[in-house]
Parts: sequence; structure tokens; C-alpha cells
Amino acid sequence: MDAIQQLADFIDRSHAAVAITGAGISVAGGGVTYGQMIFSRRGFGFWRSSSESSYLPTYLETMFSYQPSFAHYALADMEAEGKLSGIITTNVDCMHTIAGSKNVAEIQGSLQVNCCSKCGRHYDGYEIWKQDELPRCKDCGGEILPWPLYSHIGLWDEGVENARRWIAKADLILIIGTRGNFGDVYWSDRRRNAVIVQINPGRTGFDSVADLNIRQGSDEVFQSLKKLRHGNV
Repeated sequence: MDAIQQLADFIDRSHAAVAITGAGISVAGGGVTYGQMIFSRRGFGFWRSSSESSYLPTYLETMFSYQPSFAHYALADMEAEGKLSGIITTNVDCMHTIAGSKNVAEIQGSLQVNCCSKCGRHYDGYEIWKQDELPRCKDCGGEILPWPLYSHIGLWDEGVENARRWIAKADLILIIGTRGNFGDVYWSDRRRNAVIVQINPGRTGFDSVADLNIRQGSDEVFQSLKKLRHGNV
């Protein structure tokens, strides 16, 4: 059976699907991950330096110059249809939220989770970064940093909790554009009888556990899926 038809059948039969996404879904839309920006400049040690936010403006300019990919919007549509319980992602670019998804477990945080580096006041929401200058705390004037910076790539507890809850109930797991399960922080909570579909042009650590491996880019797959299920793109 054609792989896209199999995927459509799995989705139609599912009552609680969850998507796991990584950099591949954003790169397809023209984006660059925050990790790529930092690591390509100075290496991991620079992330922990006293001037750790100095490349933030460069990243933000890149981030807001592109839009969610077709696959981002397709997942938001699946959620609106009641076919997707939530999205588990290591991406920090907020593109799932911008595309319209409501249930997003950002297990490494994102530019929606922000905190004053001086007094600790939270300033949540990605809109704070859409300005000419880096934002400062209204209380103390301290520098505001996003979670991936001030946590030093730590895990965001709220995101991890949601990821574990959703994957424990999922009967279908869609793995899209990611190479691993991030230290098994949620993967061991999955239902053992859940159907696993991986969408990735390259080989990954999920190959051996997937019931269906689709070796294509995420946009290509979801465009074909929409045409199959709805008759147009």
C-alpha cells in the first residue's frame, strides 16, 4: 500500500494522535534552529558565557523573516479537526504556535518563555521579541532572556509534563523531522501498542521502532496527504 495512503488510514482510525517534531519541520520553511546559530558561532562553551545573549538579535532577525512551513499548518489543522491531541517539540522558534496550534509541549522551552536575568520576572509570549531593541525588565531594567538561554538548554518542566501526559494516551505517534527522543524524558511513557509513523528523508534513531518510515520531507508528505484526504492542496 502507498505510504501516504497508509498514513491517511492511520490518522482516520486514530482517536488520540501526538506529533513529535524537531528541526526538520522548521528548516523546511526556511528557518534555522537556535542551536545551529549558537553552536555554529562559538561552540557550546559560548552559550554559558557572560555575553550569552549577544547573538540573540541575529537569531531573531532570522526567525521572524520566515513563516511556518506547510507541515506546521497541517498539524494545526489536524488539531482543529480533533485528530491531534498535542505536539511535542524541541524547537524554540514558536512556529507551531504562530501556525495556530494550541497544545504544544516545548520541552526545551522557547522564545515564548522569558525571564528577567536580574529579578526573575516572567515575560511570556513571543511578541516581546518583535521590537527594534532587546527587551528590558519593567521592574528592574534587567536583560530579558528566553528559556533556552537562562536555563542553559535545560528542560522546561511544564512542557515535559504535557509531553508525558499526551504520549501516554496516544494511539498514533507521528515523528517529524527529528533524530532522537531527547534523553528519553517522555518516550518511555508512550503506549506500547501505539502506531508509530516517522517522516524524515534521512535515517534516525526511530527507524527500528517505526511501523512506517516515510523517506520524504514533511512539507511534501503533508501536501500529498491533504490532496489525498481533501482532494486539493
